[in-house]
Amino acid sequence: MMYPHTCRRTMRSTALSLWVLAFSLPTTAMAEFQPLDDGILSGVTGQAGVTIELETKISIDRLSWKDEGMLSVNNLRISGHNDTVLDNIKLTVDIAGTGEVLEHGFSEIARRASAGLLGTSDANVADALTKYSVNGEFGKQFNSGDLVIHLGATDYGDETSLTDYLRAVDFELEVESVTTSGTGGNGGTASLFSDVFLQGYVGPTDLVIRNASGSNRTLGNGNIVSGAELQLDTHFEVTNGRLNWDAADVILLFNFAAVGIEGLQIHNRRGNDTLGHFGMASVTAKLSKGTSSATGIEGLSVHDVEFRADIDMPVFKVGQVSIGSVQFTDFAITNTTMMVYGH
Repeated sequence: MMYPHTCRRTMRSTALSLWVLAFSLPTTAMAEFQPLDDGILSGVTGQAGVTIELETKISIDRLSWKDEGMLSVNNLRISGHNDTVLDNIKLTVDIAGTGEVLEHGFSEIARRASAGLLGTSDANVADALTKYSVNGEFGKQFNSGDLVIHLGATDYGDETSLTDYLRAVDFELEVESVTTSGTGGNGGTASLFSDVFLQGYVGPTDLVIRNASGSNRTLGNGNIVSGAELQLDTHFEVTNGRLNWDAADVILLFNFAAVGIEGLQIHNRRGNDTLGHFGMASVTAKLSKGTSSATGIEGLSVHDVEFRADIDMPVFKVGQVSIGSVQFTDFAITNTTMMVYGH
């Protein structure tokens, strides 16, 4: 099977290459990841850690995966609200020393609470203060050589305002269609999704590459995975969205063919699973080299996956007719593991 890819891109910032580097590390550099610490880093760069203020706007005319047929994502755009520049983003990049505490998750909220800028009568604030307080510092403790990338805001506005904090980084995602097609004019073209539009806010997001080359662990299903892994932890909120679900399966559970959704919202403000999320949906996952216990084949292991959210679909159409509204409360995907390899 062949995997040529075609992609015509228009970019307004070369900063996208940083994300390409971050996501390429699990399959390339991680296998030989060597321990460094801030002392070594400071000797090379003149400072401990790097801060990047990012502004960007991304558009891709077509992103295609060609096998015997072709899967295409058409007219993709990532920007700020109302097609403006995606900005007010600050990336901090550190290589941890032994036991070093670095910014992670909602640790900024913990720092403000400790300074008396936010009241702990709010259960989420109190939880953050407990979770992210480490020996007089605020964040998460890491091991020597761990690469830690934290995405936050350059300017959070009023330090006493949770709303300013949670809505500091806005985003917009638009996709004209996701289609499959045959090659050589055979098989025609089928639409999976069309008119996809998501608008919302990005909360604290962390990418951590653990420095544990040479160590392995066994998952509950018997798969063996490398201890040198990429760990993703992010919070976000979709405040307005729409899409046409033409024909597609999601995690083999749902197929909403000929469904249209309008006014989509994804958050975490209801039910019994809100603590620690500040009303935002969350995703966590780990990626590393792995070996399947069932087949013995090596591939990319995606494990310890969690998605937690409340989902509101106030306009839910089947065909062209609305059947009313649909809501999910405490929607959770947990205990999920995937092994990805070619065949």
